[in-house]
Amino acid sequence: MATINLGRVKPVFRGAYAGGTAYVVDDIVTSGNETFICIQASTGNATSNASYWTKLAAKGADGSNGTNGTDVGTTITTQGDILYRDGSGLQRLAAGTAGQVLQTGGSGANPSWGTVSSDFVKIASQELDSTGLNAVEFQNCFSATTDSTYGAFYLRIDCQKSGSGNSSLEFNFLTGTNTALTSASYNRFAGMEGYRRTDGSSNSIGQSSDGDGRDAFPIDGWGFTTGNNHTEGNSAVLEFGSHIYANNGRARNFFYRTVALDYSSPGYYAHKSVGARLEYNGTVTGLRIFLDSDNMHNGAITLWGLKK
Repeated sequence: MATINLGRVKPVFRGAYAGGTAYVVDDIVTSGNETFICIQASTGNATSNASYWTKLAAKGADGSNGTNGTDVGTTITTQGDILYRDGSGLQRLAAGTAGQVLQTGGSGANPSWGTVSSDFVKIASQELDSTGLNAVEFQNCFSATTDSTYGAFYLRIDCQKSGSGNSSLEFNFLTGTNTALTSASYNRFAGMEGYRRTDGSSNSIGQSSDGDGRDAFPIDGWGFTTGNNHTEGNSAVLEFGSHIYANNGRARNFFYRTVALDYSSPGYYAHKSVGARLEYNGTVTGLRIFLDSDNMHNGAITLWGLKK
């Protein structure tokens, strides 16, 4: 029976092209990250010679480092880097600082890191632990800069009182090297105070005023009286207008409100609302909040500025 030579039945992969190797038809080799098939037997004819080789698979465009595709590892090199494209190619945006956010400049602009800006800014704060403090001073919280930046200021006080004696929660403005403005001619106020007993047995609405002035502005005494009353404490909100630091011919008018639950037997719900005025022509640099006895504790005092 005659023998029939069918030749090579399937292509044979020969690995990377080598110039000293003899190749026959249907040998497959790789060269330069591309694949070629032999179409004419030869030795020493490189894959670039189209008389002997046909390209089976072509690579993509070289990256900047000459490898197949783009090696972004050469562009972003540090933890926190972000990859983006500018007008010419891929670029690296290094990590921003803590608290910053990624911002876009819109179409045709590159991204960047920026700081979130709020119209409601915390200027000063004091946490009050179980020991507490008799007085809290926010020194140098008012300045020419705050006058130009903020249209109003918001002070919130939440605290209890240590001890069991009677106390009054009060505050003064500070001036110069943080000297309290205690002259009665400076601190004038007028308002109302109301309460109702928890058993409904009595209620009252009366004035809380002193047009002649005092050495400090009284915020409240409710919640700071004898027995176990002090365990409930006070919440007070004070709102100041702009231009606290420099008088500039403007009146320093403000108002404050307080609320308290007095736990005597029976107890009281109490509220005070007062309009006040600082009649002082010099600069004001800060605030001093204090009790006339014992400590403010278990709470916080915070001052915010509201931007113009």
